[in-house]
Amino acid sequence: MTTDAKICHGTTAWFEMVGTLMSEVASQSGLSPELNLSLVERYTDGVELSEGLVQGLRFDILRGKPSFRVGARRDEWADVMIEITAAAARKLNRLRSADPNYTAALEGFLSTGEMRVQGDPSRMGGWLNAVHDRIVNRTI
Repeated sequence: MTTDAKICHGTTAWFEMVGTLMSEVASQSGLSPELNLSLVERYTDGVELSEGLVQGLRFDILRGKPSFRVGARRDEWADVMIEITAAAARKLNRLRSADPNYTAALEGFLSTGEMRVQGDPSRMGGWLNAVHDRIVNRTI
């Protein structure tokens, strides 16, 4: 598989691609060696990927070093929590960040509860927003 191959949204391979891209972009962003931060994104209606893990991703930065795990536990906690329906995630991951429909969809999902965010995603740094379009480029 080439590094720009498209992957079906929501599959284990897709979450692996997302975690890899997040790790690469975070590593290139000059993370502070003192930074310790965790993020969990979990599909509220996600299917089980493996025993105890549903569709989602756990992303950690420990002492400035990023790492991730495909899948999230239903009761897992992190500094930043994103809970979203699979349909809402699929729609957002087909829209580029500059598309006005992306902002409208994001705001709509937050207002209906299809997406909930706890914690402050901006603590991750600007690289988190920058990786979105790279994920869209690789998503079917």
